[in-house]
Amino acid sequence: MRRPLRQRLFVLGLLTVLALTLHGCGEDASESSEPFRIGVMESLTGAGETYGTVASQAKQMALDEINAAGGVNGRPLEFIVEDSKCNAQDAITAYRKLTEVDGVKIILGTSCSGAMLGVAPLAEADGVILFSGLASNPDIANAGDYIFRTQISDIQVGIGTGNTLWADGIRALATITESTDYAEGVRRTTAAQFEKRGGQIVAEEYYATDVTDFRSQLEKLLATSPDALHVAPQSEFAAGTIIKQARELGYEGPIYAETVSVGATALEIAGDAATGMKAITADLDPANEKGQDVLAKFRERYDYVTLPWHLGSAYDDVYIAAECLKKTGDDQDADGFRDCMYEITWSGAIGDDYSFDEKGEVVGLSRVVVEVLPTAERTEDRKYVVLGPAPRS
Repeated sequence: MRRPLRQRLFVLGLLTVLALTLHGCGEDASESSEPFRIGVMESLTGAGETYGTVASQAKQMALDEINAAGGVNGRPLEFIVEDSKCNAQDAITAYRKLTEVDGVKIILGTSCSGAMLGVAPLAEADGVILFSGLASNPDIANAGDYIFRTQISDIQVGIGTGNTLWADGIRALATITESTDYAEGVRRTTAAQFEKRGGQIVAEEYYATDVTDFRSQLEKLLATSPDALHVAPQSEFAAGTIIKQARELGYEGPIYAETVSVGATALEIAGDAATGMKAITADLDPANEKGQDVLAKFRERYDYVTLPWHLGSAYDDVYIAAECLKKTGDDQDADGFRDCMYEITWSGAIGDDYSFDEKGEVVGLSRVVVEVLPTAERTEDRKYVVLGPAPRS
């Protein structure tokens, strides 16, 4: 229980203090010692609280490192933090506060696809950078010239999941999906690839974000006797509960899922019910020393780790932003920052030599297939095994 408490304390701190900064300004601050100010929008509350919080904590850790090493061109980096709450309406409110009140032109975020899709048209029209490490809906690729992400599009999740289902002998699939942009993007791309291979979706159910009991939907799905169940949630809490309740209803078949479903909170709730579940997700390469170092430092600082790839992605985003600020020397120069993003090649926690294409989509990263371990074999750092790269064709 210590990890959720630390997350809640961190969230309270972020919501109480808008500006998170470590800067050692002297008494005679000159123009050159003024901080670079950028916005951060993550889901500190709402359906994406678990991964929004871990992303915010990873960003703060990166900022502290940068400032301890002398800042950016000798100037400190400062965050102005707003809670996007994992939905479009609250994300728009947060965006307007950052841009109209605080005057920022560069925003790191958001955690959730719905929030990203809600804010992206405003950022594009205003010429404001929106740079996400977590949002994965395929439609974000067409959001505009100022929109970037290190998160891998859910097109790869859908193709990988559909192909994995087919290769595993699944021919009749039932799906349960949260009614959000992220979850629907996962379901839609998975169903399209599965049906392309010859599979059939025999039943599908949706649920609202505030639902906590999924038995009625699951009973309808299981009545069709599917070969497998596919779960596409927005929150870890829903993911773990769905998996657990499916087993409690007597379902013994395979379960397939995505990144949220293999988070620490989801697997804690699901317990043994998640054993053997497969998911298509991004995962930090054990051979990547930078990624493993970031995880170790994060655990030492916050005493937990969840969704390590999300953590690493958020961490990398801060360092990429710092690199582009080094080049422009101006936190109001969104056009210069955009041009830097298109030109940059980066090696960090989530991979080596990745870059961004003409749509701001990350290039050079890929997803893997993982299988959840029995509870007796799970550790703080190892809750699933990687079976191999997600099949792309």
